[in-house]
Amino acid sequence: MFDELLLTVLLTSVPLILAATGELVVERSGVLNLGVEGMMLMGAVAAFGAASLSGNPYIGIVGGGLAGMAVAGVFALFVLGLATNQVATGLALTIFGTGLSGLIGAPLVGQAIDGLPSMTLPLLSDIPLIGVFFQLDIMAYLSILIVALTSIFLMRSRAGLILRSVGINHDSAHALGYNVLQVRFFAILFGGFMAGLGGAYLPLVLTPHWAEGMTAGRGWIALALVVFASWQPWRVSIGAVLFGGVTIMQLAGQARGWTIPAQFLSMMPYLATIVVLVTISGRGRNVFGAPMHLGKRFFMTR
Repeated sequence: MFDELLLTVLLTSVPLILAATGELVVERSGVLNLGVEGMMLMGAVAAFGAASLSGNPYIGIVGGGLAGMAVAGVFALFVLGLATNQVATGLALTIFGTGLSGLIGAPLVGQAIDGLPSMTLPLLSDIPLIGVFFQLDIMAYLSILIVALTSIFLMRSRAGLILRSVGINHDSAHALGYNVLQVRFFAILFGGFMAGLGGAYLPLVLTPHWAEGMTAGRGWIALALVVFASWQPWRVSIGAVLFGGVTIMQLAGQARGWTIPAQFLSMMPYLATIVVLVTISGRGRNVFGAPMHLGKRFFMTR
């Protein structure tokens, strides 16, 4: 029973890990993308549609990632090419993605697909408690690998150093000869691709059908996770598991008749995020690793 509960928590945390890791890279470059929810919805409907038409869930993975990247490209066009306000543009993209995904997915309502199979590893999966870590699907294993590679990229590579320097002070990075807009453009595309993968995970693994608004606010949770994790990749994974655990606790509590209100459990992760935000505001962003030029528009000068 406990093994099944732990497995459910791990699976629930995967879309959060994927989307939050992508958003972390975007914010490290100095761009605040509030359109994650819309990108996840577009990834979800594209993944379901691609898997349904092709009969291959692996094609759905690619379709979901590319759909998220396409929406991210629109976001990049506005915030980088036209220097629009990042917050307003991100919110607009969320509204746009929510409406467009509902329109595209209308003919898909009521259909079902065969989701991704679990990749159970013999012997290892039979180990008590930790065996559930070897009963996951390919996207779950991929999410762990992506977190590791993202951490290495940001902290151990020259390209990662450049990306972080752009987020810390884009004017200084530009003065040193780095192409700020190009760095941010590729970061935004990566973030969109990851958000699309996070959205694709929902119909391909968690619920093998399409329903309008099926992300249920996971894009906003991914945004909160980046702050909760202090812009550190490995902390995102821990935070995602905690958020996933709280989600499952609500369902388990209702099933077992707990007297603790489900709303109280729902608000705990957000309450912790608010505490972190207030602390950052009081002690300075650099205490928690937030990029100093996060959300600030860059105007190229010669």
